[in-house]
Amino acid sequence: MRMLAGAAVMVLVLGLVNVYIGWHLSVLLQAWLPGMNIAAYWTVFLVISFSYMIGRVPLPQALRPVGRLFKVIGSYYLACMEFAVIMLPLTDLLYGVLVLAGVGLSAFVTEAGTTVLVLLAVFLIWGSRNAWSTVVRTHRLKVDKSIGTSVPLTVAVASDLHLGNIVGNRHLRRMVREMNAMNPDIVLLAGDVLDDSIEPFLRNGMEQQLKQLKARYGVYAVLGNHEYYGGSIAQYTEVMRSVGIQVLQDEVVETSGVYVVGRKDKTAEHMEGGRLSVETLLHGVDRSKPILMMDHQPTGFGIASQAGVDVLLSGHTHRGQIAPNHWITRRLFELDWGYLLKNKLHVIVSSGYGTWGPPIRLASRSELIKLEIVLDGSMSYGEDKVSAAAKPVLI
Repeated sequence: MRMLAGAAVMVLVLGLVNVYIGWHLSVLLQAWLPGMNIAAYWTVFLVISFSYMIGRVPLPQALRPVGRLFKVIGSYYLACMEFAVIMLPLTDLLYGVLVLAGVGLSAFVTEAGTTVLVLLAVFLIWGSRNAWSTVVRTHRLKVDKSIGTSVPLTVAVASDLHLGNIVGNRHLRRMVREMNAMNPDIVLLAGDVLDDSIEPFLRNGMEQQLKQLKARYGVYAVLGNHEYYGGSIAQYTEVMRSVGIQVLQDEVVETSGVYVVGRKDKTAEHMEGGRLSVETLLHGVDRSKPILMMDHQPTGFGIASQAGVDVLLSGHTHRGQIAPNHWITRRLFELDWGYLLKNKLHVIVSSGYGTWGPPIRLASRSELIKLEIVLDGSMSYGEDKVSAAAKPVLI
């Protein structure tokens, strides 16, 4: 009942917001097209405004392409809706000020409407550029532990791929190419590899692209909240295992003297079985060796620090994805993006590689993370790593 009540409130709020947006658009279109059929307009507008939800309805096999089209349209509309929720009240406020000032407003609707639409086009173009053009952010970390070699450790990290109907093979191939170019020792995928449903992931053979990821000591992943939403965790983990990627679910692996720890997503705390505490998960682990931990949602930094974790990697926030949402994520999380040193713990939260909903980013970028971890006894990255990597020296 609580879930149904929450869903009803969400639909009501969305309905009111979209009526507000739709009314403004209808006023503009009637100024341009005085003979417009208002009933037809509202039918089309409401279908578009709820198309993301329509696209998530299970459909027969023959109609699934239609559902995918609705989801794509709805994704872009979500970005337009957020833009409108910010711009239209400002436009209404300007209208009120001009009325009080006694300014003539005979052309206000067409001039203001045209201005808002031009700004929307700029927003969509710039936001698409930020979503599809990826930056690689490098973090050099000093960890006072050793794995017995003179070679620094290179770790390639990606989170929040959201592979599905929007983020597909083209973007995924670019990610694989960029991560392999880092010549990594370890590759870590810090959750939300899937957007939700596993169907487009399998239909488009995306696991075969992930299979191309290369790392000396292995490729590892953890679950994010969206893998739980999709409900195909067992199938997903088996598919990933078949292409050489181990999905860690409250598990620890040791690879070449480095511990890789993968926590279940925080979503699991509300499900049967829950998830292990960090201290329980690290029971029996040699704390004198480097410990890298993935936890999709950026929480519990102090607990991880006390447990002896050296590097904590998270995602989830997208840094709000579309401004001004980053003001909200900044308040919700101790660190919503970037780097934080918590005692001796290095925390890195990525804004993510893919996008949820619209492939639009504003005040955030699609990013990959390159970690250059300098351990005790290893040379710095200012020295010749290539020659040293060819012939590791044991100390």
